[in-house]
Amino acid sequence: MAKIKSMSGHIIHFSLMLSIAGSAYSKEISASQKPTKSDISTNPIIRDVVKQISTAKVESYVKKLVSFGTRHTMSETESETRGIGAARRWIKSELESCSKGRLDVQFDSHVAPEGRRLNRATEIVNVVATLKGKNDPDRMYVVSGHYDSRVTDVMDAKSDAPGANDDASGTAAVMEMACVMSQYDFDASIVFMAVAAEEQGLLGAAHWAQKAKENNWNVAGMFTNDIIGSSRAEDGSVDNKTVRLFAEGIPALKENSEANRNLIATGGENDSPSRQLARHVKEIGERYVKDFKVNIIYRRDRYLRGGDHIPFLERGFAALRFTEPNEDYRHQHQDLRSENGVKFGDLPEFVDFDYTAKVARVNAAALASLALAPAAPSNAIMKTAQLENDTVVTWNANRDHDLAGYRIVWRDTTSALWQGSIEVGNVTEYRIKGKSKDNYFFGVQAIDKAGNVSVASYPMPGK
Repeated sequence: MAKIKSMSGHIIHFSLMLSIAGSAYSKEISASQKPTKSDISTNPIIRDVVKQISTAKVESYVKKLVSFGTRHTMSETESETRGIGAARRWIKSELESCSKGRLDVQFDSHVAPEGRRLNRATEIVNVVATLKGKNDPDRMYVVSGHYDSRVTDVMDAKSDAPGANDDASGTAAVMEMACVMSQYDFDASIVFMAVAAEEQGLLGAAHWAQKAKENNWNVAGMFTNDIIGSSRAEDGSVDNKTVRLFAEGIPALKENSEANRNLIATGGENDSPSRQLARHVKEIGERYVKDFKVNIIYRRDRYLRGGDHIPFLERGFAALRFTEPNEDYRHQHQDLRSENGVKFGDLPEFVDFDYTAKVARVNAAALASLALAPAAPSNAIMKTAQLENDTVVTWNANRDHDLAGYRIVWRDTTSALWQGSIEVGNVTEYRIKGKSKDNYFFGVQAIDKAGNVSVASYPMPGK
């Protein structure tokens, strides 16, 4: 029996979800067959984390953030009750308190020069709370919401800008995740961020992402939660069972990398690192949050718009954006007013706190799964040395302390999600008989002894 100890002190027992033999053989699963136990089982730690995400806490965080009047990037910083300075100090204090010292909470600060959306040099301050991993701390997963707000004029730092949905909802979700998840141990590190100056050009996120690139930090995945507060569309219809997950295909980097060229050459436009991450989030999120759908949108972001995941994408990291299914623009970037009986403004009364908590639970389940699982296998290669109808895939051995083995997954070229899999044991090469690489897309996943499964790695062509 395997054991996991939560920080509350109780021991959770559960049977190993799979037994992987070194002979590189396991039962094959097709789309029409029943899934294996490891596909349908749930981890008690993840179940517990999801269960603890509180709607009431999310609501209280949103309302507290709104109470600062405005959180505009250039707003008041000295007051204890109004402006962005008071907001960031409260966020930091709350994360330190709720985590009982388990989180390393720091301000990440830089001064941005006067620019298109700044009329003076301005200090940009992110609140960064890190839960250090126990076995693979250098591998990290980042989740963010932006705590700054605005009204119609992006330069208006004086007017009330409640920003309840955009983006107190995302910030509240991240804070609640941090408070709950800080009471557990994970293999990899999780970084919870409330970032600033999103409305002024993604400045806070860009600063941290640039540091990550310059320091060669292993950011294995990033989520941003931006406008996750409303289930009601402009026409009054309600969808409280869906969230959009935006996932970029071919990374739009300044220089076309060899990896990008290989994705294009092999038809792998839908197999970028971000798309692989999105598949994992959808699978895990829908497994743990019942009757809720993660709707993957195959775009970097909404049409010609952007969020805090983009600076990460631009620096080569896999990153995704969570957003509600239907935005109501009357409650986004609006001066507070009423016109012809219609109320404009981003106010708490237009936030569905239960819906926001559901999105937070999807995030938490995915983050916990990623941070408990092994790293995705590296250097996955599709062997092309000879013409054959079998498919041979190789990869580098993982160094995870509790690795059990690997799984190969595949799908039709017209399918968005994995359809079949085979657990192949603790090996670094496997031949999939009778399935031609010409007819399917393949991926390789690592599995640990508790049944936690990594994101899939897309094999690139090689000899």
